[in-house]
Amino acid sequence: MVTRLGQNFLIDRNILDVIERLAGLAADDVVLEIGGGQGVLSSRLASEVAFLHVVEIDRALEPALRESLVGFANVTVHFSDALELEFAALDPAPTAVVANLPYGIAATVILRTIDQLPSVERWVVMVQREVGERLAAAPGSAAYGAPSVLAQLACEVKVLRPVARTVFRPVPRVDSVLVGLRRRPGAVVDAGVRSLVHDAFAHRRKALARSLTLAPGAVSGVRERARSALVEMGHPPDERAERLSPPEFGELAARLAIP
Repeated sequence: MVTRLGQNFLIDRNILDVIERLAGLAADDVVLEIGGGQGVLSSRLASEVAFLHVVEIDRALEPALRESLVGFANVTVHFSDALELEFAALDPAPTAVVANLPYGIAATVILRTIDQLPSVERWVVMVQREVGERLAAAPGSAAYGAPSVLAQLACEVKVLRPVARTVFRPVPRVDSVLVGLRRRPGAVVDAGVRSLVHDAFAHRRKALARSLTLAPGAVSGVRERARSALVEMGHPPDERAERLSPPEFGELAARLAIP
């Protein structure tokens, strides 16, 4: 393991079977795997689908990863940082994301793939338990925040099952879960809504309308307009962001005429 890269490698055949089953891949799927590691999951995916994109940042793993993929002509390995790779440029375009994600970047990568890869319809990913719970959190809960809203605006999100620490080497110090996301038909989260969500949660102890006034580039009168919009939506004028459901953020953006 390279600690700075957050890599914990899957070693348990049973959990690999579980991932395959939950992913429900078809022969014509194009899969994106982020964090290929030593290729244990990669080789399984390559044998099941039409094409596989593997993203791995650590060049020291290249020999093991390429050896695991010997004989597969339907794979491209991208030695790149998943936080910088232009996902929209992947060809063929992925239809699914299946991965044991590096812990430190999991939430960011999931949201990037949602935004940049409209072709992706489903995700089955291994993440730190807290990240999975945050993505699937309900309004009003302690874990609910901007990642919850942005993921749920575009997708149905479920924590599929907990995963024992013993399936990894080295054994991590945190618990993991498998998370499933399925894109809502026609769901598009535009830049204005994303910006509103981030601004709304930037000051969690403050009212949503007040938080919007503290955002960089806040327009004049936004506090009063937001308070009025919240009342029209059935909320108190000084409601906090964590009380709004994901669809209500889309409604609020529309009422505030945020493009």
